[in-house]
Amino acid sequence: MPSAESTPARVHEPDLVRPTRDDTVATAGSELIGGPLGRRALLGTSWWTPVRVVALVAIGMFALGLIQKAPCYNGAWFFGASSQYTHACYSDIPHLYQGRGFADGLVPYFDKLPGDMDYLEYPVLTGVFMEVAAWLTPGSGSIQHQEQWYWMVNAGMLMACAAVIAVCVSRTHARRPWDGLLVALAPAFALTATINWDLLAVALTAAAMMMWARGRSLAFGVLLGLATAAKLYPVFLLGPLFLLCLRAGKWRDFGKALGGAAVAWLVVNLPVMLFAFEGWSKFYRFSQERGVDFGSFWLILAQNSSDPLTTDSVNTLATVMVLLCFLGIAWLTLSAPRRPRFAQLAFLVVAAFILTNKVYSPQYVLWLVPLAVLARPKWRDFLIWQACEVAYFLGIWMYLAYTTSGDAHKGLPTDGYHWAIGVHLLGTLYLCVVVVRDILMPERDVVRQAGDDDPSGGVLDGAEDAFVLGAAAHPPRHASHFDGPQVEWGKQETLDSSP
Repeated sequence: MPSAESTPARVHEPDLVRPTRDDTVATAGSELIGGPLGRRALLGTSWWTPVRVVALVAIGMFALGLIQKAPCYNGAWFFGASSQYTHACYSDIPHLYQGRGFADGLVPYFDKLPGDMDYLEYPVLTGVFMEVAAWLTPGSGSIQHQEQWYWMVNAGMLMACAAVIAVCVSRTHARRPWDGLLVALAPAFALTATINWDLLAVALTAAAMMMWARGRSLAFGVLLGLATAAKLYPVFLLGPLFLLCLRAGKWRDFGKALGGAAVAWLVVNLPVMLFAFEGWSKFYRFSQERGVDFGSFWLILAQNSSDPLTTDSVNTLATVMVLLCFLGIAWLTLSAPRRPRFAQLAFLVVAAFILTNKVYSPQYVLWLVPLAVLARPKWRDFLIWQACEVAYFLGIWMYLAYTTSGDAHKGLPTDGYHWAIGVHLLGTLYLCVVVVRDILMPERDVVRQAGDDDPSGGVLDGAEDAFVLGAAAHPPRHASHFDGPQVEWGKQETLDSSP
């Protein structure tokens, strides 16, 4: 039987990081529930484990988000063009029940739709999610009654996704389960959770991140492939993972992840591709053909120009910009003094894609919340960003109220909406800058200050570098120095049994 001295610390119960001790904002906020955790607190002796608390808080906040939609549920979705905007309770879900043929029993991708949208414009797995909800929706009563039911059924399914996201984030960093409260209490998360069906892809991505953290490369790939079958953005996580595996020489694990993702995506998409290609390709054609839309800086440029750019020009410029961002992230990955954490790069690539995109819908914040928590679990920075997103959430609905209220002009005029766009873009940029700073100055990274290397990195955690560029080719023995337990570069920390 191995001794305590020779047993890796990860075999034992991890020494949990207590946010009320290490984070001043968390310490101040804890006064609402009795104050910070004391030195003599008995941990691990209650049914109320961190993960259970986080899950219940996430469900509670989701329920508050449902209550916020109550004015629309009781009429604003159905009566009055602008009332769903003035109450800030708009949702695509009830409108698309009839608009995408679910009320008439049409099969997504196979049956052509009447009107301007000839096929469902969502990826296949999201379409399956929508169809399952339609099966569970009673087909009797008025169309308004059916749409209310459809929204409630979807809300129940999306609530399960929200709980999965919070739990997965709590369990990704083994020593930091309380970070899941950032997800559970995120105001923008609760406000935007039922605007659309994005939570399905977010839940699959969060589960994939948890699997990679546990060293299960194939499971990560399968879940990421399913997430990409529900929304496009998760595929971008393979880019930073490739670079990290290149730097660490972990080709076998990256191959498993890539193979699992490709097979899972094909299993979902191939049947529809073969038998209903026109309907299947609608999502990709729609993404290419849609013009500049809400939330992007492209909209500000278009609305302030007498000769706005064409959609093709915007597509080209946005592609060039995001590729330049990706190249910058690639150089940062390979030249940083210490290998970046996977979650940091995952957040940066998704944020770069959103910031340069021709549309930045309010629910896109859901893509970033779990990645932001894993990348920068600091309450102050997270709340600054969330405040910007809440301001934009209110701004877009007030702007739509202004444009749909006729001569009454109730709401936010165009110039005010442009300021709202600027605030939420700057909020995301602020968080990106902080994460980049943490990469360049690892001693500022709150995760590494606790003595960890890359707790979401799986096989990358504690691995030695095999390929680097620039200044990283000649790093000091410790790439960062800070108070607290140090992790030797390329070594696993062992448990110290000394008193």
